[in-house]
Amino acid sequence: MNPDFPIRYIEPVFRPPSEADSLILPITNGCSWNKCTYCEMYTAPQKKFALRDEDETLESIRCLGEGYGRGVQRVFLGDGDAMALSTRRLMAVLEAIRTHLPGVRRISSYCLPRNVRSKSVADLTALREAGLSLAYVGAESGDDEVLRKVNKGETFESTRDALDKLGAAGITRSVMLLNGLGGPTLSSAHAENSARLANATQPEFLATLVVSFPQGEARFRANFPEWEPLDLPALFREMETFLQALELKRTVFRSDHASNWLVLKGTLGADKERLLAQVRTAIAAPQNAPLRPAWMRGL
Repeated sequence: MNPDFPIRYIEPVFRPPSEADSLILPITNGCSWNKCTYCEMYTAPQKKFALRDEDETLESIRCLGEGYGRGVQRVFLGDGDAMALSTRRLMAVLEAIRTHLPGVRRISSYCLPRNVRSKSVADLTALREAGLSLAYVGAESGDDEVLRKVNKGETFESTRDALDKLGAAGITRSVMLLNGLGGPTLSSAHAENSARLANATQPEFLATLVVSFPQGEARFRANFPEWEPLDLPALFREMETFLQALELKRTVFRSDHASNWLVLKGTLGADKERLLAQVRTAIAAPQNAPLRPAWMRGL
């Protein structure tokens, strides 16, 4: 641990783009599932999944309080799987944050659907009342065949159940989907069933990223050998199918991650027709669409 900063990080450290100004507080290392073939985040040897030592975590929070007091306003619980901790251990962390970092107004975490199965709505409500207000859920797809091909370890129903439980507990849900994950053969099913998942759960936030493989496609193709990347027109047609099928009431939608070619922002359903018009322009007249140049895209 750095004597000047009381948190021991194990690189690389990841967080959602919207947590850029948050304190990253690791309470686990890596991801407890870590078998999704599209994900490269926690594949390094030092990122093997483990729970952080509870005493170390609580001491880090205490020291942070001494050094920063009310200066910390947002906390993101890392790594990829903080919700793998028991409700008791999560409550201990949240209570320590409330005690030693009284300026904190938002606490968030990644959340695998599988790690909500053992937590009741009452458990999740208690966590929300203790300060956990936002969960980032990587659904990736609502299509069971796509989920099987990428070894997600989830189904439409398991993801829907987790999102429903989080929603019932009052925890804000930010759902992420991967444009292009099904390749050409499963593109329509991927788009339509992902929209069906969003319609069924009505998340507060919804985001799409474009699937990409900075470290190569070999791991992904081992279980999905027929997969091919979608070209730009096909990516935009998939997005059109997805948006057209959405029936959302008040969901903030973002497709502005660095991986996206076409930036889309709005509230669904109020902005559905505007967003569809932007996508249709990109399909029919890409020269008139504000597409990101390739050099600006990345992870």
